[in-house]
Amino acid sequence: MGVELRHLRAFVAVAQQLSFTRAAEHLIVTQPALTRTIKQLEAALEVRLFDRDSRHVALTATGVEFLGRAQQVLTAMDQTLASVRAQVTIRFGFSWLLPDPWAQTTVSRYEQATGNSVSLIRIDDPLAAVDEGTVDVAVVRGTHEPTPGTKVLHLFDELRVAVCSAKCTLAGADRLHWSEVPDWPLVVNTVSGTTGPWSWPDGDGPRRIIETRNFDEWLESVAANRGIGVVPEVAMRRNIHPAVRFVPLIGAPTSPVSIAFQPQHRDRRLRHFIEAAAATAVNCCPIPPQAQIGPPETPRPAARPTPSSPTAPR
Repeated sequence: MGVELRHLRAFVAVAQQLSFTRAAEHLIVTQPALTRTIKQLEAALEVRLFDRDSRHVALTATGVEFLGRAQQVLTAMDQTLASVRAQVTIRFGFSWLLPDPWAQTTVSRYEQATGNSVSLIRIDDPLAAVDEGTVDVAVVRGTHEPTPGTKVLHLFDELRVAVCSAKCTLAGADRLHWSEVPDWPLVVNTVSGTTGPWSWPDGDGPRRIIETRNFDEWLESVAANRGIGVVPEVAMRRNIHPAVRFVPLIGAPTSPVSIAFQPQHRDRRLRHFIEAAAATAVNCCPIPPQAQIGPPETPRPAARPTPSSPTAPR
């Protein structure tokens, strides 16, 4: 029988503990199994590494010399494995602010558990990026219809707030009701936004729409007082722009947060990341139990309404 890494790890554990009982507990194996492993190693090397009796375990002179070399081998192997694992990366896409603390906890939990790394990739259209293979998994906000082959797993919901320019007359309001939002020109991110004409039943949505195609365009349009926006309340906590103000939104439906991925890949890395994301969501749901939740949101259609000419908020 040749010498394997398990033999070296068993030997080092016993040498450091000078106790088969404590070494077995450290390695999470039974003491008889550990004893057999040490005997196999001594037989393969044709030397005695330990002097032992019922009360005493000590390294032989050969064991002392072998310990240093075994530790060098294990250290080199661990460094090699860590180097390879660091190159195993999950590409995690998002279109704008990641939900907190869920995203940060998920990434930390996954990297610590697997030794792999997560690469955060800013993209305008998360679902398209998953479909095209640009990312492995992506955060998707709002209600979307995935393409065949892509799975969307709902994790939790976020509260919404209204956002407007600091120059807007709404900036001084202490609240805004969901039913009042359509009275204002609404700035909409048509690619990855969470609120748009699709958020209301037909005929009940905003009368004036200002379309943008990414978060930066949306934010600067709101800051320029072209209209108001509606956004998950994480934006309020993160102070996204000095020229905008937030207004509590009453009676609004919550905004779903999901992750999108292609399960047919059957990638173990991806499966572990999805498991970490789902487990973290159970304990990191941003919505407090006493929150007022409005009516369910209308599912988002594939085609969006054509905007009318924008006007200033009234």
